[in-house]
Amino acid sequence: MNYAVVPYHLLDIYGPVEMVSRLTTTMFLHGGWFHLLGNMLYLWIFGDNVEDRMGHGRFLIFYLFTGYIATLTHVYSMPHSTVPMVGASGAIAGVLGAYLVLYPRARVLTLLPIGIFINIIRIPAVLFLGFWFFLQVINQVTVSSASTQSVAWWAHIGGFLTGAVLVRFFVPSCKRI
Repeated sequence: MNYAVVPYHLLDIYGPVEMVSRLTTTMFLHGGWFHLLGNMLYLWIFGDNVEDRMGHGRFLIFYLFTGYIATLTHVYSMPHSTVPMVGASGAIAGVLGAYLVLYPRARVLTLLPIGIFINIIRIPAVLFLGFWFFLQVINQVTVSSASTQSVAWWAHIGGFLTGAVLVRFFVPSCKRI
């Protein structure tokens, strides 16, 4: 609670320094091992390629900035919420948006369960990430009437869109591969 973002408090109580501090520390906290490992899996699969194109310094700034915008998207979508928000999912979503712009024709190795069998196939990044984004929107729409949410869907949506737009400013020659 001391390092998470609580939308109601972020908008009404914290000063600018505390606000930036909370926006940063919340990205390094997670709601459990599955949350942390899920974020790390997506960062491992997509982040290294984006970082290679941006460079280490620009990638760090990009990652933090998309995380800030993602968190603020959630905060402004639920300004009266007193539920703490933790996780790097919004920043990871920014990396996914950047990957989609940079590598739309890349193929993502994917586990595809069919009944009791699991197939491993390569899916075009545009389909994989497009489906991922679609799921975020569908989840937000279906839980929008809930008074409390356990997942900050708007953070995922805001982070993804921010990453897709801002990648052009962080990659010197933004050519698609």
